[in-house]
Amino acid sequence: MSLLQDTLTGDSLNQVQEQMQALELAAEPESLNLIQLLMKGGWIMIPIILLLFLSLVIFFERYFTIRNASKFDNGLLSQVKSNVMSGRLEAALSVCRASKSALGRMLEKGLLRVGRPIKDIEGAIENVGKLEVARLEKNINILGIVAGIAPMLGFVGTIFGVIQIFHEVELSGGIDIASVSGGLYVKMVSSASGLTIGILAYIGYHILNMMVDRLILRMETDAIEFIDMLDEPGV
Repeated sequence: MSLLQDTLTGDSLNQVQEQMQALELAAEPESLNLIQLLMKGGWIMIPIILLLFLSLVIFFERYFTIRNASKFDNGLLSQVKSNVMSGRLEAALSVCRASKSALGRMLEKGLLRVGRPIKDIEGAIENVGKLEVARLEKNINILGIVAGIAPMLGFVGTIFGVIQIFHEVELSGGIDIASVSGGLYVKMVSSASGLTIGILAYIGYHILNMMVDRLILRMETDAIEFIDMLDEPGV
């Protein structure tokens, strides 16, 4: 009889221990990594993530392009001026072509117009400058568009999240955390993602525009100095 009691007591202890372990496992909070968290945002996260990828590609491609264009040869204008003042026009053209820079192409166009009125030379340089600026600004406006669209998509996700909450509440017949958690995930994750990507695109858009503006100012300064040189007597 004592042996039977001991056996029952041991079985009861084992059952209690198993139940306590199960409760401990259930009490452990579920950890989410970034990918899992983004997936909670629902299907609206697909276009939002695509906008993020597009923004990163455009920003880094334009950033390195503009930075490379900003690496002026500090001696380019002085070499061109020296050759022009010495009457070596072909040498000046060779220097411009060898530079392979926006300023070099602008000065080359001006040198090809030497002998014509200054207004014609200035107009030719200005036209080339506009083309160079257009090349530098290529696709930058897309970042501005992304900055506007991404938060809107996040707002769309918010609306779908609210709709999902009402649908789950209707099915369950009452409000509880289980019925609203899915919709809240969609609402909050999509909104946060859309706003974050919109802010990043907005910042990238203005960074690139500031880089282009600085480059344009330098190009215009050197072009004016070149025009003034051609306008000097004896050139």
